[in-house]
Amino acid sequence: METSASTEEKKDLQQKVKQVYDEVGKVVVGQQYMVNRLMIGLFTQGHILLEGVPGLAKTLTVNTLANVLHLDFKRIQFTPDLLPADLIGTMIYNQKASNFEVKKGPIFSNLILADEVNRSPAKVQSALLEAMQEKQVTIGETTFQLDRPFLVLATQNPVDQEGTYPLPEAQVDRFMMKVHVDYPSKEDELEIMRRMSNMKFDNKVNTVLSKEDIFEIRKAINEVNLSESLEKYIIELIFATRDPKAYGMEQEANYIQFGASPRASINLNLAAKAVAFLDGRDFVLPEDIKEVAPDVLNHRIILNYEAEADGVTTHQVIDTLLQKINVNR
Repeated sequence: METSASTEEKKDLQQKVKQVYDEVGKVVVGQQYMVNRLMIGLFTQGHILLEGVPGLAKTLTVNTLANVLHLDFKRIQFTPDLLPADLIGTMIYNQKASNFEVKKGPIFSNLILADEVNRSPAKVQSALLEAMQEKQVTIGETTFQLDRPFLVLATQNPVDQEGTYPLPEAQVDRFMMKVHVDYPSKEDELEIMRRMSNMKFDNKVNTVLSKEDIFEIRKAINEVNLSESLEKYIIELIFATRDPKAYGMEQEANYIQFGASPRASINLNLAAKAVAFLDGRDFVLPEDIKEVAPDVLNHRIILNYEAEADGVTTHQVIDTLLQKINVNR
């Protein structure tokens, strides 16, 4: 039987999480928002889809975070000629032993960076998404459990669409959050330029959290209290995306083709608990749910062509949603 962590142990873990930001900040300028979302995913067993133009330190951030957390890290560059076997592994013939042996692929790691996931065809994307969902892969006739913790961070380049294979909506739903990575501020970019143009720059970081710490944080997040009124608030938010008219969102009803799936309510619950824990609380506030709602919902609400024609974005719909739906205390 699992024992719950004491208040002192939780405070110690929360202090270590704050140190993670400091260590990552030694190498990566800004991007605290991205680091926060990556840690929410890691601590709640949710995968993250990062969308942003090239050169915004997505790979550097993930690599640095892996070093700070002392986790195995693999970067897989998705290309049109990539095969599922390049991802999960294959059977190879050993001439000495005259038998077939399993050669595991890069998916057997703790942190996987699937770089430009929309560059590879559907069969490769499916192999990745199956591994994400099942936490296991089958090579030949043998099924292998993936390493724990296991987190996939996929990136998409929204600029270059030629020669890409967009992830189907049903597949994108498997990601806990879709996080838009924006350009840095002037001050941050000045610091980035100074830091990265110095060829003597040292990008070494200290390890702050161990795998055991991550599992303890997961237990602590699981114990964060989410009141019944907030549980119902999450359900109302999700149902409002499916039947906007019933919630007084007449205009939005013309634009929403498909509402959010049950995965949205599950992930809103988990992400809000993680935000509360990272903020040093053992209970969830309505603000926690509102904070993560855009990232949890932006890839789950599918808009129609009318929305595109009128220049309406998913984020605008989510903003209206959060304004219209109130918490019934």
